[in-house]
Amino acid sequence: MEVPGLAHNITSPLSPCEGMMKDLSLDSIQLCERDGSKSQDGSMEELPVPQNIKISNITCDSFKICWDMEAQSKERITHYFIDLNKKENKNSNKFKHKDVPTKLVAKAVPLPMTVRGHWFLSPRTEYTVAVQTASKQTDGDYAVSEWSEIIEFCTADYSTVHLNQLLEKAEVISGRMLRFSVFYRNQHKEYFDHAREAQENRMLPSVKDNSGSHGSPISGKLEGIFFSCNTEFNTGKPPQDSPYGRLRFEVRADALFNPDTNLYFGDFYCMYTAYHYVILVLAPKGSRGDDFCKQRLPALDIGNNRFLTCKQDDEGVLLFHHAQDVILEVIYTEPVDLALGMVAEISGHQLMSLSTVNAKKDPSCKTCNISVGR
Repeated sequence: MEVPGLAHNITSPLSPCEGMMKDLSLDSIQLCERDGSKSQDGSMEELPVPQNIKISNITCDSFKICWDMEAQSKERITHYFIDLNKKENKNSNKFKHKDVPTKLVAKAVPLPMTVRGHWFLSPRTEYTVAVQTASKQTDGDYAVSEWSEIIEFCTADYSTVHLNQLLEKAEVISGRMLRFSVFYRNQHKEYFDHAREAQENRMLPSVKDNSGSHGSPISGKLEGIFFSCNTEFNTGKPPQDSPYGRLRFEVRADALFNPDTNLYFGDFYCMYTAYHYVILVLAPKGSRGDDFCKQRLPALDIGNNRFLTCKQDDEGVLLFHHAQDVILEVIYTEPVDLALGMVAEISGHQLMSLSTVNAKKDPSCKTCNISVGR
């Protein structure tokens, strides 16, 4: 079977997603048997083995690959076979997804070439890659070289381009804005006792867990304190139920959110339910958290966005609003003194089923997924 010609890129035509990069011109990816190292007559072809493989320009769903080759028989090379596997998958020639091969076949083109495909590359994932050179024979079979050494690499986080795509999707379902006046955080008694006794009466930032999108650049990296601000539609007050503990710390909104604070969009996800979550980051201007976010996250206008706003009225009083139709998870990047607010017990229930700790995003949801690795 003839493999159609390639430009300098490899991508998958099998993906049904509409988000494929339009500038790529690869026409085919095929499954390549790892054990097919001989031509049909059984003789080993002396084709050059790729040496010194280099991976560069790594994104969440693409990378560039190049290698060195000896000059012998180089002119007979017609194709490259690329063996790409998730690192934890020790078995070769396996499918990661129905219809998606881990062996990529490309016509020989000048190096480096770009391998791009969200259907078989996921962000923040370790992969192994090895390469063969191949020569297509007149009978349609391939003569191939030995496999190269195996190289390991890890794909990157979502870029701001991908996060802006998530941001636009979140804006579509955010709903109207409701007034609120306090941020709140629920925890157990032991948490607040520890803050008072061992942390000088302060809640301290901790590293964000791995909940949400797999490619989120803040998971496992950004330090902060989670707060909520959603209110009940009928009362305008925080709900009396919480999955995180029966004690609640409430603080005036202007203590954390004011003109000296920058606001960033962090993520948009769901957990196989109808509820959708938006993660926002509040960082005092010039703080370490602010510097982290400036390099990685889309900034929002604090007075004009679809999720969380802070505006002054005619008398200079700050007014605060939150989006009604998404659940906001607000990360504040600095320590918070308990003296700024008050701790009291809620009257409702502790609904553990609503916890988002290390929650995995539903990869099938069309509302909150974009056309890159989940």
